[in-house]
Amino acid sequence: MIKIQNVTKSYVKGTKSVDNLNLEIKDGEIFGFLGPNGAGKTTTIKMITGILDIDEGDIFIDGNSISKNPIIAKKNFGFVPDNPDIFLKLKGVEYLNFIADIYEVEKELREKRIEELSKKFGIYENLNEQIQSFSHGMRQKLIIVSVLMHNPKNWILDEPMTGLDPKASFDLKELMREHVSKGNSVFFSTHVLEVAEKICDRIGIINKGKLIFVGTYEEMKQKFKENASLEDLFLEITE
Repeated sequence: MIKIQNVTKSYVKGTKSVDNLNLEIKDGEIFGFLGPNGAGKTTTIKMITGILDIDEGDIFIDGNSISKNPIIAKKNFGFVPDNPDIFLKLKGVEYLNFIADIYEVEKELREKRIEELSKKFGIYENLNEQIQSFSHGMRQKLIIVSVLMHNPKNWILDEPMTGLDPKASFDLKELMREHVSKGNSVFFSTHVLEVAEKICDRIGIINKGKLIFVGTYEEMKQKFKENASLEDLFLEITE
């Protein structure tokens, strides 16, 4: 479970990029976090993961404060960033072992998961190549494999399907649904509203730093417009 309490972040004095945000991502659900560019989505995700400091409020990962107990909190989530261009000089397998070392995944288990997950996403044969030779989609797949390797309870995914081919996107969605069926949580941002409409249990929409809707797609239709697509509702709400 991820709990965001009264969180505020400002980059420029007097301008709040995230304004008194309160949100709870429950165990057993896929939560879609939507908003226009510059709405505060990535800033929120960077505060959840401890990349950015929180100006006011706090965020808890399974009861552990990301501000006060960052190491414990970070062990309870896996994070896929919106940019997969990291450690480009390493080989794919070196990067995966590096991540496995950080999360203390034992040798036998990591080897099994590296093989299973990299084969599932079609990059097993490329693991001995440098990451800088990978396409954007392959880098994205590598990061997804690295995140799943230590089997974190909470997945935090920032535009995870960008650059993925249709099969990889399908496989990731299946893994997301399988993950929450075991009582875990998935929190992800996306601009692909059709995906959010189909797979999210609940949706949150942020605009200009403020949370303007939280609920199911059905609840959104009841509140704003029956028989409307999520895309139509999103445009109406944010405009």
